[in-house]
Amino acid sequence: MSLNSVVITGIGIVSPLGNNYSQLFEALQASRSGVRELPALAQVGGLRSRLAATVNDVDPKQIPRKFRRSMSNMSIYAYLASQQALQMAGYPDNQLDSGDLGVFIGSTLGSTTTSENFFHDYFTDYSLERMKTGLFFQLMGHSCAANVAQSFGITGRVLSPSAACATSSQAVGYAYEQIGMGRQKAILCGGADEVHPLTVATFDIMHAASTHFNQQPSLSPRPFDRQRDGVVCGEGGGILLLESEASAKERGAEILAEVIGFSTTSDISSIASPDIDAMVKCMRLALKDAGLTAADIDYVNAHGTGTEQGDIAEAKAIQQLFADRTPVSSLKGHLGHTMAASGTIELAGCVGMLQQQQLIATRNLEQIDERCSGIDHLQQHRAQPVKTILKNNFAMGGINATIILRSYLND
Repeated sequence: MSLNSVVITGIGIVSPLGNNYSQLFEALQASRSGVRELPALAQVGGLRSRLAATVNDVDPKQIPRKFRRSMSNMSIYAYLASQQALQMAGYPDNQLDSGDLGVFIGSTLGSTTTSENFFHDYFTDYSLERMKTGLFFQLMGHSCAANVAQSFGITGRVLSPSAACATSSQAVGYAYEQIGMGRQKAILCGGADEVHPLTVATFDIMHAASTHFNQQPSLSPRPFDRQRDGVVCGEGGGILLLESEASAKERGAEILAEVIGFSTTSDISSIASPDIDAMVKCMRLALKDAGLTAADIDYVNAHGTGTEQGDIAEAKAIQQLFADRTPVSSLKGHLGHTMAASGTIELAGCVGMLQQQQLIATRNLEQIDERCSGIDHLQQHRAQPVKTILKNNFAMGGINATIILRSYLND
């Protein structure tokens, strides 16, 4: 349990469903899909999936060239989302370099696109003569965090978790703990990723990528559905500005929601396959951290990627804790799986649900797989009182993370 109350005062979004928080939530309310056929995937031998959820209408030239030249697409997404979060929060420019503000932003890898472009050129004649000086800064594992800190002149703590699908939920959780302990007053936290054929291939090789809906992109992914056939990879950036409640009130900032619980655990049963008991443990620990019981949770935002094993394991884990009393949905039917950005983009959707008192249904969930039954699946949007939300992200490598949010009534 945090010693200091930790709140959300800013949200920044670059996503397949829009490039700010308002556009994202409006698209979720309208049940729109950000999934499309990506022609470049057809050029890759042996790759069966043709679908991706890509970002559109991003202008990198919004960023000063002296900063932009060390950025790949994922760092551009992280920068633009961070800029939005700072502006929404009204965070003072003169406090960016005070040391009170940190940056906790991660990605799955450094820029795979940049790496591919370099080696494609390098292998033509094994020459380094054309290598650009900014190359390494796009490739390094903490590229997004470092670029954001450098661009905005932020001098506080910098952390760059890399835990695939759990990355940005870990970033939020670690930020919550640091602010709760008084180590920082505020932290920009989240994740960013960019689509590359290697990402899609990783799931395709394991028979976990969607391949049956290549001609009907909007029908996939299908979390918890009987006809689901796997993940649709996506990209984007999701950044939250977390602050101590005291700092936010001192500034007169509008508080969007409160972070009240966090847990991250290691599932050692398998590096690839999820374990029900490990998922239950992660959720229980988050509830304990929040000082709540399962009966106190009004809605569960599932990881729900649309894979065979993952959906079944998560549904059974949720059923153990919540039975059929608590509404459950996944936002990946709308967004695809935005990888390292998924936790915070989906948390932004959760904040919207708290603010609008409306729960967003799982898109493409038409026939619930009986192996995923026993929980209250949302197949239609539902207007109802919502005060507390539990949000899951469960990653390959056995990294689990759960965040608990609570609504906040501003004075």
